[in-house]
Amino acid sequence: MSAMQGGPDAQLNRERQRESLTKVLGARTAKQLAKLSLETVEDLLRHYPRRYGDPGQLTDISQLKVGEHVTVMAQVRTATIRTMRSRGGAMLQATVTDGAHTLQLTFFAKRAGVLRMHEDKLRPGRTGLFTGTVGEYRGSRQLTHPDYLIVGVDAADEDEAVLEASRPIPFYPAAASVPTWRIGRSVRTVLDPLPDDYFADPIPTFLLERHGHFPLIPSLRDVHIPDDSAAWKRGRARFVYEEALILQSALARRRVAHELLTSVARPRRADAMAAAFDARLPFPLTQGQREVGEQIATDLERNTPMMRLLQGDVGAGKTVVALRAMLQVVDAGGQAALLAPTEVLAAQHLVTLRALMGPLAEGGMLTGAADATRVTLLTGSQGSKARRAALAEAASGAAGIVVGTHALLSETVQFADLGLVVVDEQHRFGVEQRDELRARGNRPPHMLVMTATPIPRTVAMTVFGDLETSVLAEKPAGRAEIATHVVPADNQAWLTRAWSRIREEVEAGRRAYVVCARIDGDTATESDDSANDAPDVDGALLAADGSLDLENGTPASTSKTPLASVSDTAAMLGARPELAGIGIGVMHGRLSAEAKAEAMGRFASGETPVLVSTTVIEVGVDVPQATVMVVLDADNFGISQLHQLRGRVGRAGHDSLCLLISRAEEGSVAQERLQALAATTDGFALAETDLELRREGDVLGAAQSGGRNSLRLLRVVRDAKVIDAARIDARELVADDPELTAYPALAQAIESWLEPAREDYLERS
Repeated sequence: MSAMQGGPDAQLNRERQRESLTKVLGARTAKQLAKLSLETVEDLLRHYPRRYGDPGQLTDISQLKVGEHVTVMAQVRTATIRTMRSRGGAMLQATVTDGAHTLQLTFFAKRAGVLRMHEDKLRPGRTGLFTGTVGEYRGSRQLTHPDYLIVGVDAADEDEAVLEASRPIPFYPAAASVPTWRIGRSVRTVLDPLPDDYFADPIPTFLLERHGHFPLIPSLRDVHIPDDSAAWKRGRARFVYEEALILQSALARRRVAHELLTSVARPRRADAMAAAFDARLPFPLTQGQREVGEQIATDLERNTPMMRLLQGDVGAGKTVVALRAMLQVVDAGGQAALLAPTEVLAAQHLVTLRALMGPLAEGGMLTGAADATRVTLLTGSQGSKARRAALAEAASGAAGIVVGTHALLSETVQFADLGLVVVDEQHRFGVEQRDELRARGNRPPHMLVMTATPIPRTVAMTVFGDLETSVLAEKPAGRAEIATHVVPADNQAWLTRAWSRIREEVEAGRRAYVVCARIDGDTATESDDSANDAPDVDGALLAADGSLDLENGTPASTSKTPLASVSDTAAMLGARPELAGIGIGVMHGRLSAEAKAEAMGRFASGETPVLVSTTVIEVGVDVPQATVMVVLDADNFGISQLHQLRGRVGRAGHDSLCLLISRAEEGSVAQERLQALAATTDGFALAETDLELRREGDVLGAAQSGGRNSLRLLRVVRDAKVIDAARIDARELVADDPELTAYPALAQAIESWLEPAREDYLERS
């Protein structure tokens, strides 16, 4: 392995990267580029083209939509100047074409002479790039006062013109005031004079040679000023690998640092609660539960704090696996905390754990088993008396298991000996919340994070690459099949049949959920004001640069029809003749904890066998008699959320039904998602489909908010092999040199690209 990486020293390299564009390009140009958050030399050079055009490939003008900002490559057909008698002044009208369709270009001026410059450049037969907002005049689409560049004309000299006319044209993520070619010219102004060793390369030389990549500056020239398509593909491949190496090196360093921490080992006891719990289970553990349980038990017996991600599809039996781990810790003298994202789910966990444990959860009571402990609930809305009792049980150690929401993170909550933290639905918690709980105690507790939202392998190794991962792939016996159908929202006959089907299920002693995106129906944009209920839309959320926000974004559907609300839907169902005489309850995030508990109790008992709810019931809610799930405006939800909602039914062996009411158009991405959901109940297959449909992009860009230093080119589906290779390389580097002292440019890239908060996310998520 090579020694110190070549190039300028770390301080000089940082100064060169962070040099202000004002100094290099002047204040006027720098001010324009700042609108795209391009403020330093590195910002600009790392602003890669989105795509490349060939002068012979023209834009399909028929696809342009009125109101959108576009950059069009087209050929000039005509350009004429005429005087406007009615309003005075002159107008130039040009027509450009893609060979089949036309677009009008319109320029206005006080005098015809001002327009001669445009007329001279817009000669018939010339090809250009034209940027502007698409308008419409007398039935024809047009650009008014577009910014433009004529290929082979707007160049410094004849040689440059010939060269520009023959090579790929980069299209950059741009803005109305900063067209793509202005960005390209700025890039060339900065890049052209740089020698090949101006920046230190974050990729070690031996890895460049191993994978056949070019050094940094030549690769920047390949992507920004390519001689041919092979050049930009070569350069882009190098930067995809670079981003993967930086990410995997950050993960590898986190893994090594984590292994240096010490925790309290929690060995198994053969004659204690964990064994008694296994003996009293009314069903056999699946092979997967036994194997994963053994992995976790072995982790808990070590002095290094466990950091394990437990994946399991809806109904895979994660709760039992987590409870067995918690009991092992309690047997060893410690305590376990189970952190749930909502009070509804926390209360559900309390009921489930106590039911599973029976006398083992009745420590100190006459009915309790010999080695019993207590399971205590702690939430923010508890009454003062209940809260004081729960706090006392946690602090004294009487409660071996404490279940709660973010209230567990309060400074007033003390544990006698916190040995294990189980985080349910890890994606629902902020980084700081999870880290605060994990940092409790003199030594970090073991941590198990669970998710019922299957994570494709490529995402897991990219974002959770420093965690050990366990997967529960099989479902316990007794799970029923769930038939899923997509129902057009405008098909009244089908909707009537849906309400009739609910009545049939209720008369058979079953229950039905009806899910809405909003609480009230007074506005078309309102959503549940509870963070627990906010629609977690994970559809096609592409940013302007083509990257994807995996956690936040606009709804997947663009329908202007107001979304169904809990209040309106409950009233509508109450008036339906098909549901006459049937009790209808409501559930949403604005209800108090007591009201939520009452609503769930009435639903479970059958007093109100139809529950109209927001997505607050999405995760963990377990009512075995529920057999029907109706999701209104299903095209406004993503695959993973719909899969979670569907998992609320089919939990007690009764064949179940999921109806997805949709306004999605045929052939739309939203319709593809719904059809994929109807085709399978395999959550892992759906996760892969979801990833492919979303054309995912910047994984870390969604891990933390904002930031221009996010990953730009890496795609976890397309680049899985690159990520694999980079992971092997990164572990090799970090194993020999955990601080990467021999590779300061790589260490600096981790620091400046991912930022401390982003790198922390990798460890804590």
